[in-house]
Amino acid sequence: MKILEDLILSLKGNDFQVKSVHTCVFWTAVISKHCGLSSTFRDEGLSHERGVRDVGNLTRKTTLELSEYARSDSLLEASIGMAAINSLIDIDESKCIEKNAFEILLEKGEGKNVAVVGHFPWIPKLREKIKNFWVLEQRLREGDLPAEEAERILPQCDVVGITGTSFINHTLEGLLSLCRKAYIVMIGPTTPLSSILFDHGIDVICGTKVIDSESLIRSISEGATFKEVTGVKLLTLTKD
Repeated sequence: MKILEDLILSLKGNDFQVKSVHTCVFWTAVISKHCGLSSTFRDEGLSHERGVRDVGNLTRKTTLELSEYARSDSLLEASIGMAAINSLIDIDESKCIEKNAFEILLEKGEGKNVAVVGHFPWIPKLREKIKNFWVLEQRLREGDLPAEEAERILPQCDVVGITGTSFINHTLEGLLSLCRKAYIVMIGPTTPLSSILFDHGIDVICGTKVIDSESLIRSISEGATFKEVTGVKLLTLTKD
């Protein structure tokens, strides 16, 4: 995946030793230079057959070595790899704005065709306010369309929100190729707050910065959903 390759390449020369890896039920965190967060994905039906490569030795790796796991076809390894990448990114808050993904999609999508890839808590509110609105999801909820409908829906959209977990399951570049004319917003804690994403057609990055790693690790270790996670700050990065 070219976008992932460019992202890892941008971190060369900024390597640190991995201090700790926390692969929890909903979230994965890697602590190195900073604390990076990612969703935890697992391969269905393989929980007892396939573990993480070199388990027990991950803190003996450098963060760039662990970042290579993001390329893996194992969803669990890719989750760890994305958290490792996020732990190396220096986030400049002065370049961020105080708008969340819901506000941006509502503002940009009024009177237009809007789709969101991934299901977020604010989806019902957005559905109420935007007439031509679709949600594409692998795990369907009421009103969602199956992810396979992307080829039909995305090319007709003016605004598209894409979950950062598309890095984990390696669907991002395929989705971007379908967004021929869309204003694209990347959303969620897995999303790297890196300007490299702008080089690949993404217009806005809505991600997360860990500001208290101890609080974060405590909450995700106890099974916190995102609204229960502590020690994080939501940030939005836009093109200059």
